[in-house]
Formats: sequence, structure tokens, C-alpha cells
Amino acid sequence: METQNLTVLSEFILTGITDRPELQAPLFGLFFLIYVISVVGNLGMIILTKVDSGLQTPMYFFLRHLAFTDLGYSTTVGPKMLVNFVVDQNTISYCFCAIQLAFFLVFIVSEIFILSAMSYDRYVAICNPLLYPIIMSQRTCLLLVAIPYLYSSFVALLVTIKIFNLSFCGYNVVHHFYCDSLPLLSLLCSNTHETEMIILILAGFDLISSLLVVLVSYFLILVSILRMNSAEGRHKAFSTCGSHLTVVTVFYGTLIFMYVQPESSHSFDSDKVASIFYTLVIPMLNPLIYSLRNKDVKCALQRVWKKLCNTFS
Repeated sequence: METQNLTVLSEFILTGITDRPELQAPLFGLFFLIYVISVVGNLGMIILTKVDSGLQTPMYFFLRHLAFTDLGYSTTVGPKMLVNFVVDQNTISYCFCAIQLAFFLVFIVSEIFILSAMSYDRYVAICNPLLYPIIMSQRTCLLLVAIPYLYSSFVALLVTIKIFNLSFCGYNVVHHFYCDSLPLLSLLCSNTHETEMIILILAGFDLISSLLVVLVSYFLILVSILRMNSAEGRHKAFSTCGSHLTVVTVFYGTLIFMYVQPESSHSFDSDKVASIFYTLVIPMLNPLIYSLRNKDVKCALQRVWKKLCNTFS
């Protein structure tokens, strides 16, 4: 019977964000605008940190990869969600659902640890400025992004294979606007205890270990700043990590709200709201935060703009 269920199920139906017809057009317009801003902002940040000579430092190397992961998981979810606003039935094929889940996990897990690497980078820059070029060498920076990409690929493959190797029941309605692990688990006929434990352990490890790095880094940064005699030095130190601290607070705050809430208050509707925020809104906000709050990025934008104007004038 399990084999039959596996072969019969060829597609899933996504419930989407809302089933109210009068909200489909306004929400499509809103999320299309958010997605376009996200794509332009993150692509712009990737190009800017690559071509501008003033942004060739470890901090902006990590920022480029943060923009890449933001672009990655928003693109994994966004276009399909937008299509579902304008079609009669929100369907997704069995294979594409598995691919969407895998890519989403790769990018979201990578982002968690890249944010941790950025915290460590800020710690070294403020607490050990003389050793900063030695500690944060090109090799170290490459390792700090390569390891998250490799680890996240392993996690994505493990979770996706575990879920899609089990048998789904005839019911194929996913109570979400994309293929996420928890809504898919509720559709399985097989015993999901092992898969649930794997997801719980991995999610706990990812969240706790990365958050611990962030908290320890910023605690040491705070101690170092409080020891500074110069008010100008303290202001400069705070300003160098202000943008990152804002991004970290918004990102981890959303994840903690989603995963660390009582079972009684947990619902797919609250998951949808949190998911909208960290799959679409946060990728739009991150490049805006770094461009509006960061003096180096503003100056780089001005330099690139002047070059473009001179080229085409």
C-alpha cells in the first residue's frame, strides 16, 4: 500500500497565503514589489561588493555571501508564490516540491552560519584590530563560508531524502505557500518519529550554535567598547556593527518566534506570517539596512554611480 501511495501522488496543492479572492490581486502587487526590491537590492549588493575597490575587506566579503543567500531563498519561494496568486489551483509537482525544500534549506541554513561568521569578523575587528588582517585572512574567510555551504547541503539532502522516501497519504494539501518540512510531515502515512527527531536536533543545533557565536561575539565586543576611553572610538566601534546587529536581531527574532513557541499557540497560520517575514521581507530589508546605515556602502554607491554617469555621458 505504501508503494502505491508513493507512486500515485504526483503533485501537491499549496493552500497559499489566503483563500479570500478579493485579497489575491492586492497581495500579488505587494509581494511582487517586495520581491523586485529584494532581487535588485541583493544583486546590487553582490555586484557592488565585487567591483568596488573600497569594499574588498572580509566584512564585505561576508556581506556579499549574505546577499547571495538572501537572493537564493527568496527566489526559491517568491516566484512560485506569485504564480499561485494568479492561477486557479495552487499546485506544485512532487519533484519540484522536493527541489524547493532542498534549495530553501541550503540557503536558510547557510545564512544562519554566515551571520555567525559576520559576528566573529566584527569581534576580531574591534577586539583585535592589529591582528585582524592576519586572523581574517583570505583563506579563513573562504573557510568560514565554504563550511556553511557544505554543511547546509548535507542538511538539505538528509532532510529532503528522509521526508520524500516515506509514503504520503492520498491527501496532498500542504497548508503553506511553499514546501516546508513541517507541513509535509503532517501528510505522511509512515511513522515520522525518526524524521521529526532528525529535524528537531538539526534545527536546535543550527539555531543554538549560531546564536551562541553571535551572543558571545557581541558580549566581548560590548566589554571591549566599554573599556575604551575615547567617546569617538566607542561611537566608531558601535557604528561598524550597527547594521549587522540590526539584521541579526530581525532574523533571529523571527526564527525564535516561529520555532520557540508553546504547542498550544502553534498554528500553520502563525507559521505563514513568520515565513512571509523571513522568506520575503528580511531579504528585502537586509540590503536596505546595509546601504542606509553603512557609510562605506553609501560612498561606494556614489563612486559607482559617478563612473556610470561618466561612461554614458
